[in-house]
Amino acid sequence: MQPVPSPDDYQPRPRSGRRWFHHALRPLLALALTGVGVAAAPALRADAVDFMAAANPYQRGPAPSVASIEATRGPFAIAQTTVSASSVQGFRGGTIYYPTSTAEGTFGAVAISPGFTARQSSVAWLGPRLASQGFVVITIDTLSVWDQPASRGTQLLAALDYVRNTSAVRARVDGNRLAVMGHSMGGGGSLSAAATRPQLQAAIPLTGWHSTKNWSSVRVPTLVIGAENDTVAPVSSHSEPFYTSMPATLDKAYLELNAASHSAPTSSNVTVAKYSISWLKRFVDDDTRYEQFLCPAPRGTTIQEYRDTCPHS
Repeated sequence: MQPVPSPDDYQPRPRSGRRWFHHALRPLLALALTGVGVAAAPALRADAVDFMAAANPYQRGPAPSVASIEATRGPFAIAQTTVSASSVQGFRGGTIYYPTSTAEGTFGAVAISPGFTARQSSVAWLGPRLASQGFVVITIDTLSVWDQPASRGTQLLAALDYVRNTSAVRARVDGNRLAVMGHSMGGGGSLSAAATRPQLQAAIPLTGWHSTKNWSSVRVPTLVIGAENDTVAPVSSHSEPFYTSMPATLDKAYLELNAASHSAPTSSNVTVAKYSISWLKRFVDDDTRYEQFLCPAPRGTTIQEYRDTCPHS
């Protein structure tokens, strides 16, 4: 029988090391469940249980289900606070949504940008939806409604830096677990932010628009969401080339909404929410309990197409 690894052998690592972590964890769990060696089995199971309990310090909330990720609210009670434009630099203020309890620890943070000519109200529905699943979320207004994607990417990063460093809720935020999202040019901005800051844990462009089509430099796990009937950012010239240009070795996925328009992500959308939650949980919280919703590739009447580089673990 192989020796049981010590928790000291599995120190938190950068994202590239997390995948190794879970591969290493599986043999330990298998040993614990099979109880190889009669005399050693009880001690092994006890050690394994203790180890598993502490294995993922980022896991938040109860075990998920289809119902829980489709619900309009998750298990965490939330509050919100307004960020005035005059109190920040680098973006035009916004709204922060956050879990009221820190009993389970700090949370990853997500910044979300609206699209061209739009304000934060167009993505506001995502704030409480994601926060109630265990994230600190800031929906932002951009410096100008005319700002291009690259500028929106810079503003998303400024918003994340504000949330983790100086905001009223900074004590609730794990500054090493950050993600970006955005609609239309805000989605293009999330790609720009991911290319600029590879330390991010996740990016989700929602019917994204960007004049740059090649994102081979992106190293951030990215879920690209497009819409079949999008005439503003047609998937053939935006979401699809965004996805295909990213490295094949990257944790990435492409979800095309069936019979949906460019504006689909700007109002409550179960498909957008459930897979965004699953992606953020998997890569910001490193919570493999959510991998079941991403791999194997999901299917359904609301999904026109889904591609990915599954498996993720």
